[in-house]
Amino acid sequence: MLSLLASHHHAVALLLQALRTCVWLVIFTAIFVPLEHFFSVRPSKLFYKGWSTNLGWYFVNSLAPIFLLGPPSALLAAASHAVLPASFTGAVAGLPLGVRMVAAMVVGEIGFYWGHRWTHEIPLLWRFHAVHHSAEHVNYLVNTRAHPVDMVFTRLCGLVLLYATGLASPVGPHPTLVPGLVLLIGSAWSYFIHANVRWRLGPLEELISSPAFHHWHHSREDHKDHNYSSMLPFMDRLFGTFYLPREWPAAYGTDTPMPASLSGQLLEPFGPQVGAPAQRSSAGS
Repeated sequence: MLSLLASHHHAVALLLQALRTCVWLVIFTAIFVPLEHFFSVRPSKLFYKGWSTNLGWYFVNSLAPIFLLGPPSALLAAASHAVLPASFTGAVAGLPLGVRMVAAMVVGEIGFYWGHRWTHEIPLLWRFHAVHHSAEHVNYLVNTRAHPVDMVFTRLCGLVLLYATGLASPVGPHPTLVPGLVLLIGSAWSYFIHANVRWRLGPLEELISSPAFHHWHHSREDHKDHNYSSMLPFMDRLFGTFYLPREWPAAYGTDTPMPASLSGQLLEPFGPQVGAPAQRSSAGS
C-alpha cells in the first residue's frame, strides 16, 4: 500500500509539473510573441523553421531537471554539510535573505560563466552544447533548445560554488530557497536575452545582459566564443570575452553538423565525434 501511495505521489507531482510547464508556456508566448512581432531584430514567421523542435526541447528541459538535477544537487548539499564547518554554514545561512541572494547571484554567475565557457572550449562538452547553437533563428524559445547533459553540467558548475561558499546551505529554514531562486531568476532572464527583440539597455548593458549581448554569443561568423555570462556581463569584462558593438550579428548558427529533429539532436552527441570548438572558427549558447 505504501509503495502504491508513493508511486501515485510521484505521478501526481509529475502531472503537476507538466501542468505548470504548460501554464508557463502560455505566459511566455503571450509576452514574447507580440514583442517579437513589433520589435523584432529580424522579421520572422510565427511558425519559423525549427519551431517544433524548439517546442519539443521546451517540454524536455522543463521536466528533465526533476530527474537529472535533483540527485547531484542533493549530493552537493550533503557534501557541503559534511565538509564545511557548521559554524561557517550557520553564519552564512543566518545572513539576511537579500544579502544572500545578491551574493548568490554573483557567485553563481562565476560558476555559470566558466561552465558555459568550458562547453565551448572542451570538445566533449561542445558536442552537447552544439545543440543549442544549431538554431539559425534566435528567439525566446531557443532558450530551452539545449541538450539535458549540457544544461545539467552548466547549472551544476554554478551550484557547486553556491554550496562551497555556504550560500546554498543544507542547514537552516528552506535550504533549497536560494539555489532555487538563483536558477529561477536566471532561467526567466534567459528567455529575454534570447528573444528576437531589438531593445538595447544603454549604459545598463555593462551591468546586466541584454538580447544584443547574447545574440552576439550566437553569431555564426564574427566574434564567436564571447559573451558567456547569463546575467552579469562584467564577468566577460573580467575574463576578456566581452564584445558588444552597436550592430547585430549577420547570421546565427554553427557549422557543427546537427540533425534538425529533436530525437536526432538528443542522440547526436553520443555518436561519432562532431566538429570540435576549434572548428567553430566557422561555427556559432
